[in-house]
Amino acid sequence: MKKTQGLLLILPILFLGSVSVWGITDLDLLKKADSLASYMDSDFSAEYTIVQDKPGQSRSTTVAGVFRRDSREMYVIIIMQPEINKGQGYLKQQETLWVYDPESRKFNTTSSSDRFQNTNARNSDFTRSTLADDYKIISGTDEALGRFQCRVLNLEAVTTEVTYPKMKIWISEDGLVRKTEDYSLSGQLLRTSAFPDYYQIGNRFVPKRILFVDELLGAVLNGRFVNERTQITINKPSFGRLADSVFSKTFLETVNQ
Repeated sequence: MKKTQGLLLILPILFLGSVSVWGITDLDLLKKADSLASYMDSDFSAEYTIVQDKPGQSRSTTVAGVFRRDSREMYVIIIMQPEINKGQGYLKQQETLWVYDPESRKFNTTSSSDRFQNTNARNSDFTRSTLADDYKIISGTDEALGRFQCRVLNLEAVTTEVTYPKMKIWISEDGLVRKTEDYSLSGQLLRTSAFPDYYQIGNRFVPKRILFVDELLGAVLNGRFVNERTQITINKPSFGRLADSVFSKTFLETVNQ
C-alpha cells in the first residue's frame, strides 16, 4: 500500500515534465508566441528600415512599406528606397509569393525562403508566425538570456514548406520571442536572430528591432571572421483597416505612378 501511495505521488511530477516554469505546456507557450506575432483580428502596416552590413563592403539601406492581412495570409511590401529599387514590390497571397519589377512591369513568382533584397532576412520573415503548426517540439529547457528568463525550445519541422528544417527558440515569460537559431537538416547553424524590444499597442506587440546574423557568410578582416548581418528597424506601426485593393497586383502596378 505504501509503495502504491508513493507511485501516486510521483506520477503527477512525471507528467509535469512538459510544463514550463510559468505553468503552461511548451506547446501552449509556442502557440502564445505565435499569437503575439500574428494579427488575426486586424490589418497591420509599418515602415521597415533594413540595414545590410557585409564586411569589407559599404553598408546598404532599404526602406520598405509593409502591409499585412494575417487573417487571409496576405502581405504586400513596397520598396521606397534606394531610388534604384524604388517601386519593386512583393505580393503574398496564401501559398503564392509574387515579386514585381516596375521596369519590365512583370510579375514573377519567388520562394518564401529566398533572401529579401539580397539581405540576411528571408521573405518568410515578413509574414505571421505559424511555429506551432509547422514544427514539433523536441525538448525544452529554462535559461536566462540577458535580463530575460526564457524557455528554450528545440523544434523540428513537420512540413517541407518552412525556410529552416530545425530551429531553437527563446521565449520570455511574457510569451515574446527574444532569440532564434536556424539550422539545416544536418544540424548546421545557419542564422541567429534577436528581438531585443517590442512596441506594445493595446494588447498587440510589434518588434522595434530585429537583428539577423548569418553564421556562414562573412569575411576575414584583420585576422578575424566577421559575419554578415542585417538589422531591421520597424517604425510607424499601425493596426488600421487597409483597403482590399492594397492586396492586389494592380496596387503594386499603380502605387508609384
